[in-house]
Amino acid sequence: QRTPTTRTASRAKYLHVLERSLARHFPDFNVEGVRNAMDLEHSFGPAYARGSLVRGSKAWAVIGVGEGEAQPTIDGVLTLGLLWLSHCRENEAVRRHYEGLKVIVPSGTGAVTRVRMAWLNPALAHWELYEMDERDEELVALDLGDHGNVDVHLVHAFNPKTTLARSRASIDKVLGLVPEADRNRVEVRPRSAVETAFLLHGLEFARVVNAVAKDSFVRTDEITFGAGANETPLTEENEALFTELVGRLFEERKAGGNRQNPLYRLQPERWLESALRQELLDIEPGIQADFVYTQVPAFAAGDRGMLDLLSVDRAGRLVVLELKADEDLHLPLQGLDYWLRVRKLQREGLAVFSKHGYFRGVPLADVPPLLHFVAPALRIHPSNQEVLRYFSPEVEWTLIALDEHWRQRRRVVFRKRSSDGQVS
Repeated sequence: QRTPTTRTASRAKYLHVLERSLARHFPDFNVEGVRNAMDLEHSFGPAYARGSLVRGSKAWAVIGVGEGEAQPTIDGVLTLGLLWLSHCRENEAVRRHYEGLKVIVPSGTGAVTRVRMAWLNPALAHWELYEMDERDEELVALDLGDHGNVDVHLVHAFNPKTTLARSRASIDKVLGLVPEADRNRVEVRPRSAVETAFLLHGLEFARVVNAVAKDSFVRTDEITFGAGANETPLTEENEALFTELVGRLFEERKAGGNRQNPLYRLQPERWLESALRQELLDIEPGIQADFVYTQVPAFAAGDRGMLDLLSVDRAGRLVVLELKADEDLHLPLQGLDYWLRVRKLQREGLAVFSKHGYFRGVPLADVPPLLHFVAPALRIHPSNQEVLRYFSPEVEWTLIALDEHWRQRRRVVFRKRSSDGQVS
């Protein structure tokens, strides 16, 4: 944790380190305009140093991030780099031709950026990635061609019907404590082979876990309510409290509710996911509704990534859906991360999915997955489409914008596809 003063000083020092390193490693170029000033209009923040390498009428956009920054900030450098390249090309088009983008990250931190850069379109720009040790100011170029060595494994899918059957008595008990008029609003969702969650518009309010009882070999159900440190086992003594809390939750968390209420505003992406999971065919008619997996664990290099939704279309092509209920500058590259994991699993053999319990009986097509981004139209960050246009043609994406009143109804306002670049 750095104080604001220390952070500012560290970033100012990094600017000088970066300038010296660029001048030494690229002696045929002039280093120009290296800065990290805040520019909210173009989404540039002080964590990223940006500038240009210039030789006559040719130039490169350069962006770097110092070793004092957190890893998520370092991983976000490519988004800002793409925006910086676009900004340079737009504002310097008359004087200079920007050939491409050089990205500089601290030593040992470039794995995520390396994989992402390998899937950018080489026809639109040249892409180079370097790691820098700030102590000796040395730059080491990373090879972007070797992007297949991402260690990914898929967690086995469980049978949700078995989970529900095992804990049926406990499930009925929880539902019996919910007001009768609201029971049809409860989503009873198995989380694993031994755990079932109760959700209201994506917000979990209770769960049943089937586990071995203390000092016994007998398996039994434990019902809890609340979340985190406030998770509490349900007993006869606190049933009235549970009923009271559930009644308050159902009163506040509903379409058309009070937007200022915390229960209404909590976990909007889970609310969006819950709504889309039940109405996905209305949003994307080509998807097979019987095969929609939510929060699919696909781990890569120790990162426990969770795909929002994974499905398959009628032609057997896998579909990765990334959902976002609020503005997110980094949405495109986050979606690309999940697309890459599914693509890597495909290359290990399509049988890996059925082996782990996914898409059984569905003949999968051996073609790259489709990538869908779904978000409310007014919550799509203005820069997202600019970043998406730099993706490799192999990454076929669709940006689906929903009506702002998506809690009441799910209506598509527009779609933008990588294939045609047009809004429909």
